[in-house]
Amino acid sequence: MEQLQKADWRPSRQTDADEQCEFFYQPVGWNKAYRFVALRYDKAAREAQKTKKKTAKPNTDDAKAREQYQLFDTAPYEYRVFVTNMSDPIAYVVWFYRQRAGAENLIKEANGDAGLAAHPSERFDTNRIHFQLAMLAYNFNCWLLLFNREPEADSMKLKHTTLALARLRFLFIAAKLWNHAGRVGIHYSEQYQEKALFDRLINRLRAIKRQGPTFTAVMTPALE
Repeated sequence: MEQLQKADWRPSRQTDADEQCEFFYQPVGWNKAYRFVALRYDKAAREAQKTKKKTAKPNTDDAKAREQYQLFDTAPYEYRVFVTNMSDPIAYVVWFYRQRAGAENLIKEANGDAGLAAHPSERFDTNRIHFQLAMLAYNFNCWLLLFNREPEADSMKLKHTTLALARLRFLFIAAKLWNHAGRVGIHYSEQYQEKALFDRLINRLRAIKRQGPTFTAVMTPALE
């Protein structure tokens, strides 16, 4: 904290922080000094901004907006600190480690919701198949997000839809199986919460057709 407080703080125009700094520091027990990259957020300014958003949108959930916990939380600033051996600019270092933090959340989701952490057998080849099926299910859920996007949406800015939420919206829907004249089908209720969204997904699935070695696009513009 002493190093943070006496550091040369400058405006952080390429990150979501108010200010940034960097310094080399050797903690007790470490064999050498390492580069510390730090961000800090003005708590008073952030609270004022949150209050303004709540006034405009009473149902805004500000807790979901934070990407990860800050390392230090002291008045009047919140801090986030990265220890790195990278020599890249601060904005790139912050971006790089944020991706790593995001990946850990995805691994946690795969373990809990896709069953990745469950090892059904004492045989390696059986567990390997289970692992591949779990990852296939997880990737299908990611594909569903892209398949359900608005045509003009930027795929790089789409928010992740978890497996648990996808199940609630698209799988746990009341339906009835029917068998008539040698045909088997499924009948959904006329009214349920995600009917419009589900119908759009089904129509896009039905629109998929072969086009040589690939498939035709079901929306414009298509993802490359």
